[in-house]
Amino acid sequence: MKAFEVNFDGLVGPTHSYAGLAQGNLAAAAHGGETSNPREAALQGLRKMKLLMGLGLKQGVLAPQERPALEALRELGFGGADAEVLAAARRQAPALLASCSSASSMWAANSATVSPSADSGDGKVHFTPANLIANFHRSLETATTGRILAAMFSDPALFRHHPSLPAADLFGDEGAANHTRLCRSHGEAGVQLFVYGRSASAPGERGPGRFPARQTLEASQAISRRHLLDPERVVFARQNSRAVDAGVFHNDVISVGNEGVFFFHEEAFAEPEQVKAELTRKFGDPGPHLIEVPGRRVTVADAVATYLFNSQLVTLPTGEMALIVPGECRESAGVWAYLEELVQSPGPIARLEVTDLNQSMRNGGGPACLRLRVVLTGRELEAVNPAVLLTDPLYDRLWDWVERNYRDRLRPEDLADPHRLQETRSALDELSRLLALGSVYPFQHG
Repeated sequence: MKAFEVNFDGLVGPTHSYAGLAQGNLAAAAHGGETSNPREAALQGLRKMKLLMGLGLKQGVLAPQERPALEALRELGFGGADAEVLAAARRQAPALLASCSSASSMWAANSATVSPSADSGDGKVHFTPANLIANFHRSLETATTGRILAAMFSDPALFRHHPSLPAADLFGDEGAANHTRLCRSHGEAGVQLFVYGRSASAPGERGPGRFPARQTLEASQAISRRHLLDPERVVFARQNSRAVDAGVFHNDVISVGNEGVFFFHEEAFAEPEQVKAELTRKFGDPGPHLIEVPGRRVTVADAVATYLFNSQLVTLPTGEMALIVPGECRESAGVWAYLEELVQSPGPIARLEVTDLNQSMRNGGGPACLRLRVVLTGRELEAVNPAVLLTDPLYDRLWDWVERNYRDRLRPEDLADPHRLQETRSALDELSRLLALGSVYPFQHG
């Protein structure tokens, strides 16, 4: 059956800031406390969306979340009017205010795990919002993510929405950032690869020593079961702990797949030969095209610094594949030399596209972090809320919306500004109408 991969990019929120909140994310830590530019961050994200649309791909928009999360601050003991809550949090717990103000929902790869109808036992597209319990600021996203996804994919005959997994250490789930799918074409049944960093059922396995492993095997297995996946078409692979300690906090920092091509670093997995063998066996003959990048060409440190593997690997309407890379790849002589050789070789990746995402990259998120991939048949695509699918007119309206509502400078102390809170709420209220989402934000419910 004919199907399309639609990239739904997270629209950068008005509180895009550098707070260095995510342990193990080296870029975020390096820029913590710096002044950010929310307007430029959002416009860079929009330019990337338009680049994909201009390449002939189907592109969607995932709305940002309300921040600061006033509900969370009230639950944590800050009372009074909104301005009083913000002032008290700024005075008593500025780090907590920064966490409740994070615009991290922009990295839509963490929003959910999605399985297409071709793979699920009931023939529906399945969504499970990630619980993101490894980081407090991200765990605040789950409920609103579920509401936004339900407003985008609302037909129960075609789409099935699950609650997030239990918010317990055993089921730490980071969404599609640790998940990819290989298939002969998007509409055919594929093999789903779930990558995890730790397992409660195998405590003897040596885990990372410097940074936490966020995804658990138990979470990945639970999602596979609830999405009704065929066990013979699922692979569970453990991350290389050394890579996690080197800054590979998610597997999409060190590998990316598309249709029958898997592009990954040789140090991505704890047992790479076993992973390659299982992928090949379950994919079927002929097997997938595996592009394994040796450490002598690109070190793990270079992969983390440039986000080479956090690129988007996509199939163009012509049938050729393109790799959408961040500008940092071009700035690295070694990485760029490797990429030029890659596209000049007779392999499947024939084209490079460079996109400037400096504002996001400084916070530890590249092209792949910003998008949630959803494979849809023609009928399913027709059932998607059309207001969230990017067109030239919508692009222009979103650009204007950002220009009118976003600041070009945001300092940590600005997060407590009650006027900025009202700016954000007014902007999101307008956006929810523009994208026909209904009342998905807490402030819209009084």
